[in-house]
Amino acid sequence: MLVAVCIKQVVTREWQVRVNEAKTWVRDQDASWELNEPDAYALEEALRLREKHGGEVVVVSAGPARVTQVLREALARGADRAIHVAGDHLATADAFTAADALATALANEKVDLVLTGLQSDDQGFAQVGVVLAEKLGVAHSTIIMEVQVNDRTLRVKRELEGGWFQWIAMPLPAVLTIQSGINQLRYATLKGIMAAKKKEVKVVAAPAGAAARQRITSVYMPEKVKQTRMIDGAPAEAAKELVRVLREDARVF
Repeated sequence: MLVAVCIKQVVTREWQVRVNEAKTWVRDQDASWELNEPDAYALEEALRLREKHGGEVVVVSAGPARVTQVLREALARGADRAIHVAGDHLATADAFTAADALATALANEKVDLVLTGLQSDDQGFAQVGVVLAEKLGVAHSTIIMEVQVNDRTLRVKRELEGGWFQWIAMPLPAVLTIQSGINQLRYATLKGIMAAKKKEVKVVAAPAGAAARQRITSVYMPEKVKQTRMIDGAPAEAAKELVRVLREDARVF
């Protein structure tokens, strides 16, 4: 069973974001980078499927040269090999461009299952997995909390709203977007880090001519403002209005 995992390199959560001069993205040269956390759960699920059913796990990432960092990290955690779709423009690519690049990398791989994180920690549109499935022409399902493989079929558990779940039967090959918390993450061991240095990282060129469907027009830091609102009236009515404001306006509960 060949499982491909699409991973992304994102800015670390602890880094204080600095916007570039064009105000269209962050200042890459000053940023600290890490593996997108939802993708880490997808990788862990792929490794568990390999341990249970055998086969191979290949990780794929699209972006500039720096994404090799997260590919090596994935290899250190246990992935068998990696594919880097190289292109500086992919650092800020929209979902359609990113999915097109990933689909190109997987075109010559006889993949049984493709896993991605539900969404990225930077743009967070949760679109790449779905668009990728359409480009590959395979079945897909989202917000997955459990994966069961039986021969050439899948049984997956989807998270719905309000604490509800849904079980779906699907054929292989397929694309699944994995929900964070589906499993407990493993981390790279010293042995894994040493072994990762000898594993293959294949570099392929990004496809030409993929037109972006979305673009970022402006990035800015949220403005901090203070505002005081007085609630008048009888105590009972004021309390009722306070609860409404906290729930509907402030959304604190």
